Amino acid sequence: MSGVANEGKDLTRAIDGTTYARIPIRTHVVMPGEDIEAIVTQYAASELEPGDLLFVTEKIVAITQGRSYLVEEIQPRPLARFLSRYVVKTKYGIGLGMPETMEMALRECGTPRIVFAAGVAAITKLFGRRGDFYRIAGDKARSIDGPTPHTIPPYNKAVVLGPKDPAGVAARLKARLGGANEVAVVDINDIGGNILGSTLDRAGEQRLVRILSDNPLGQGHQSTPLGIIRPSKA
Repeated sequence: MSGVANEGKDLTRAIDGTTYARIPIRTHVVMPGEDIEAIVTQYAASELEPGDLLFVTEKIVAITQGRSYLVEEIQPRPLARFLSRYVVKTKYGIGLGMPETMEMALRECGTPRIVFAAGVAAITKLFGRRGDFYRIAGDKARSIDGPTPHTIPPYNKAVVLGPKDPAGVAARLKARLGGANEVAVVDINDIGGNILGSTLDRAGEQRLVRILSDNPLGQGHQSTPLGIIRPSKA
């Protein structure tokens, strides 16, 4: 079932002379323990055409893997409370700027790595350099989603970690769909994006980031955790 675009975003985009349709697919509210392959089969299989690419948001993959935690269930240690105070908060999301998300980063990435990343970032910020924390902490830290009021319940009160083995998930989904369509697990938001795992080559992943860089689906009430990229036919 096709969904709606992120507010103010077009569902087509031209990249390198080719126009791509970005087709959102609406699903039910996915809960922990559901089968991601069954979900993709139910909602996306009948929508795909030859040459299409299916992209799956990292959040839905992580949720099916049981990697979402209600904020009330997380007990931050003092270090998490301390470090979270120094995270720059933006209008795009809480990131690690709350004790509970920082606590999960410490668990996911290891305390030494997070402390080292925070120390380096504190020094380089003095020289006007930004982004070193996540460059050092890595994708596991970058992929942690905190609660936001615009997220569909119950995830408006939950911390969701990045998915495990996203490349393996993409490969299994491609096989489940018959092997004719490439698949990517993506982390896309209003400030950029990453391909966490896919069946594409490196050039294909870079092109996909450009196609999705304006975040056409959104992360909130749209309930569109799947999408199709369809190149225009000559």
